[in-house]
Amino acid sequence: MEQVTGDILQVKYALDTFYFLVMGAFVMWMAAGFSMLEAGLVRSKNTAEILTKNIVLYSIASIMYMIVGYNIMYGDAISSIIPGISFGLGLDNAAADVLAGGEGAPYYSNLSDFFFQVVFVATAMSIVSGAVAERMKLWAFFAFAIVFTGFIYPVEGMWKWGGGFLDAAGFLDFAGSGVVHMAGATAALAGVLLLGARKGKYGKDGSVNAIVGANLPLATLGTFILWMGWFGFNGGSELIVSNIDEANAVAMVFVNTNMAAAGGCVAALLVARLWFGKADLTMALNGALAGLVSITAEPLTPSPEMATLIGAIGGVIVVVSIVMLDSKLKLDDPVGAISVHGVVGIWGLLAVCLTNPDAALSTQLFGIGVIFAWVFAASFVVWMIIKAVFGIRVSEEEEYEGLDVGECGLEAYPEFNKG
Repeated sequence: MEQVTGDILQVKYALDTFYFLVMGAFVMWMAAGFSMLEAGLVRSKNTAEILTKNIVLYSIASIMYMIVGYNIMYGDAISSIIPGISFGLGLDNAAADVLAGGEGAPYYSNLSDFFFQVVFVATAMSIVSGAVAERMKLWAFFAFAIVFTGFIYPVEGMWKWGGGFLDAAGFLDFAGSGVVHMAGATAALAGVLLLGARKGKYGKDGSVNAIVGANLPLATLGTFILWMGWFGFNGGSELIVSNIDEANAVAMVFVNTNMAAAGGCVAALLVARLWFGKADLTMALNGALAGLVSITAEPLTPSPEMATLIGAIGGVIVVVSIVMLDSKLKLDDPVGAISVHGVVGIWGLLAVCLTNPDAALSTQLFGIGVIFAWVFAASFVVWMIIKAVFGIRVSEEEEYEGLDVGECGLEAYPEFNKG
């Protein structure tokens, strides 16, 4: 009997570890999605630079989270507010420890958990990349990435997912509408405020000049990649799949994630058609992403119909937010990241109250306020220090010529300048 039980646990361990790793690989693929989306929405003269940012930020996130971030987020905390700090990963997968967990315990490799978590912090940092595109110094961005992925993100992550005070208060965020998406957008907002708009974006009379992206097919491909990766983002957050209830839960999460994205895409396109008179592709793309962000805080408890509605509301919100931030607040965000991940991230956290009976509006608002206050204040200070030490914005001449040549010494499309 003991042998049978041990064999079953080993199968569960293998299955859940494999599931965790595959879902983590899906989320890692979102780095490619962000790269393609951002490369499509910036001008061709800034393409190589934005691609460099995305692959290097992923690498920085992986290294910093291994060195210190994971331990801050999931290590021994000093209190429910103050995390402990230790260095090095130090995870093991001893069979005796696994089998000692008892019947019903989640069995998966500790290293698979680290891999799944590290791709989340990279996702949060990717959000910053697009918002500050086309005018930020490359190495200033990398300096911020080190601090954000190694410290700022893990602290607020510990407050919710590491058993901190937000979790104890009952704040609900299943897969990260707040912990990941709103946090990334908030860090981006702090950077954009200090950075300023791209040259020529706003006229002296207050007019807004559209700066069109270079490659909409690439942006569309990026959106589809992100849509696919989101199944890992939300589905993997269920953590295990090795029993009937959990397998059914994962299936529901996948369906709701897909339906929310579809609802967001269609709603955003309809709003754009009514508002601008045209079927704006960029709004449809951002609408799909807004639907995904909307459902990320709670993809399990809604019905598919309700998930579609939640995503559709997110799609409406993102169109309004992009236009208002651009025209009224003069916040220059080339890819709409602050609206998609920040404003809609807030909606996603509030939408939890519509379907999860354990959610309380006051608690959700409290969590939103805490995450925003911490990430904005910490990010603003870090951006200020970087600005004071070696600056955060390229010269006007370099911005005009493009960051590909000035920061990377090459062009993504060199044939455009021939002949």
